[in-house]
Amino acid sequence: MTTALNDLVFLVDVDNTLIDNDGVREDFRRDIARAYGTAYRDRYWDIQESLFKSLGYRDYLGAAQRLWLDSGCDMELLSLPAYLLDYPFAGRLYPGALDVLKHLRNRGPTVILTDGDAIFQPHKIERSGLARAVDGRILIYVHKEDALDDIKRRYPARHYVLLDDKLHILSAFKTAWGKTVTTVFPRQGSFASDPAESAGSPAADLAIEKIGELLTIDFTGHLPSTV
Repeated sequence: MTTALNDLVFLVDVDNTLIDNDGVREDFRRDIARAYGTAYRDRYWDIQESLFKSLGYRDYLGAAQRLWLDSGCDMELLSLPAYLLDYPFAGRLYPGALDVLKHLRNRGPTVILTDGDAIFQPHKIERSGLARAVDGRILIYVHKEDALDDIKRRYPARHYVLLDDKLHILSAFKTAWGKTVTTVFPRQGSFASDPAESAGSPAADLAIEKIGELLTIDFTGHLPSTV
């Protein structure tokens, strides 16, 4: 965390922005079915969706615990949390993701800003190599759009660039921060391609098809001349 006023701070989402989270979830579904059967796979996913509705974030380990209890403590399921924790997240980084973070760091402090829990999400960020790529600058909230003041307090800046695959998140920051934030929309993953998710949200300042495009395009035209 830095309390000095920066000219420019980059805030970068994780799931379906830097990591192909749709691919991760498909791997989970496939591997859980192979290891424990389709009935346990389906039950695990039902539990996870139920927890998401009640908690507001994906609780992968909590769902594994609940599945184990519901099964009558099936000992075969004791290996499921280890599988989830040992998953090779680095292999699901989008092409160029780490290079993009390095590229952005040349312009200003670059911060991981993501929704999630306090256990699995930071583990994913560490295991994927993203934590090292941003020098440990990581912010995790249940809902980042509800933490606008805390984000500014931790990383004060004259201008921000926010990268996120959800238009409603970009819109919430734009509404609150106005001209002091430039929003970048990587059209990656299920949320970005779902018209219902984007309905009612204004367009981002900049839309790209892949996160790696930031290595080759000049987006300075979307920044204030003073930055």
